[in-house]
Amino acid sequence: MTYCCALRLKDGLVFVSDTRTNAGVDHISVFRKLYTFGVQGERFITIQTSGNLATTQAVIGHLNNHLELKQEPNLYSVNTMFEMAELIGQTLRKVIADVTTDINEHSNYYCSLLLGGQIQGADMQLYNIYPQGNCINATEDTPYFQIGESKYGKPILDRALGYEMPLDEAVRCCLISFDSTLRSNVSVGMPLDMLIYKKDSLDIPHGKRIYQEDPYFRQLSKQWSDILRRGLQSLPIPTDDYLE
Repeated sequence: MTYCCALRLKDGLVFVSDTRTNAGVDHISVFRKLYTFGVQGERFITIQTSGNLATTQAVIGHLNNHLELKQEPNLYSVNTMFEMAELIGQTLRKVIADVTTDINEHSNYYCSLLLGGQIQGADMQLYNIYPQGNCINATEDTPYFQIGESKYGKPILDRALGYEMPLDEAVRCCLISFDSTLRSNVSVGMPLDMLIYKKDSLDIPHGKRIYQEDPYFRQLSKQWSDILRRGLQSLPIPTDDYLE
């Protein structure tokens, strides 16, 4: 399984993905699920993937081939992020159609993708691209998307995250979301890949890979657990009718 999260906030974009894939309890591997493209000073692009690994790798492979062979349309030739989302959706549909013509088998090859980035002269955008190839756009009211094993990490995002949140707070919120997921679901695992993009910079960030022994992540995890325990102890004691 997978957990990927992407945030579109006032000051920039935040992307975090785990790297675990598994086909049963005895076959666990590490694969990158966060991919970066771009032209320095002109456009920045990040794609996150969840679902059938062969499908996601084929989609990324086709997108890379189009760039290398200068086949159009490609990620660098389209004029808007929406056109880019449509291109990725079309590529995804083609990959699935090439594998099977049986509509009932399509779900066996499904994957979901998150696309975020910015093209010079336009606003940052974040899209959730569905297995069928269509997409939705993040808004100020809904500034984040999750794909994969999202349920354990969703509560903290729903309660704390807002469009105006500074990037450093958003990173903490996102990493706590992953810590909660890692504790509750063995199909999501370290290391994590994280990327932060600052609005209008049009720089291509290097990103960071966070390993199990990462001091900051370990500190964040421990302190969050301590905060939860202290918070629980400080809540009002149930009245007698609750304890009968």
